Amino acid sequence: MSFYEHVRADVLRHGAINNTYLTRFQAGEVTDREFREFAVELYSFARFFPRILAAQLVNTEDEAVADELTKVLYSELGDGIVKHRHELLYRNFLRSIGIDIHDAMHTPMKPSTRAYIQGMERLYSSRHHATALGASFGLENMAITMWDHLIPGLAWLKQVRYPRMDMTYFTFHRQLESSHERAMEHAMEAVGGTGVKVDATMSEQEQRDFRFGMNAVLDYLEGFWMGLERKASGFRRSRPLPARQLASELRGQSH
Repeated sequence: MSFYEHVRADVLRHGAINNTYLTRFQAGEVTDREFREFAVELYSFARFFPRILAAQLVNTEDEAVADELTKVLYSELGDGIVKHRHELLYRNFLRSIGIDIHDAMHTPMKPSTRAYIQGMERLYSSRHHATALGASFGLENMAITMWDHLIPGLAWLKQVRYPRMDMTYFTFHRQLESSHERAMEHAMEAVGGTGVKVDATMSEQEQRDFRFGMNAVLDYLEGFWMGLERKASGFRRSRPLPARQLASELRGQSH
């Protein structure tokens, strides 16, 4: 297996997309309170993700990688169509289930949500390009599986409890994710991350940095879901790393 195939397989096995909360959500087994909490907490991701992507872009030296990151950021902003801006689509979702935008914006984030957002910010803006690329790779390659858990649950909730729910944010993302995965594959190709070129182009240290970024962002995402899971007695609470500890480890990385 190539390095690309190995790390992609690791993503698909991770608890970020294989956990009790997503399994329960997929079946629509959430209370109204849990659903509203989910909607408000995930809004933090929708709001801040473009800023996180922009930080990665402006800190990327490799122009071929920057080209692929630009495509992802441009997609987040609607590919030039204002009404397709992803955060706006999420606002439409919130309104459709009776959540006021002002209230959603000013509700304090759960500690697990804040750790996820701050962790992404540090990872994506890391001065170690392989760490930032690994984080982006991890997030984009888990996305299809995540949407395939969320959308069936949302569809069930729409049918039985929220008939006016606007699911466009979720279904639109699901349609786009294949192109985002390809962008990450092309970015890895640019630094020798696929096929036989990896041993010649990506050093062992860069591979370690890449895996660090990938696993760290997925650990944070797992923590985000477990922060919403009220029945998480079996969760390994030593994960994810607190944002302060992660920042220290990022500063301590060296090539």
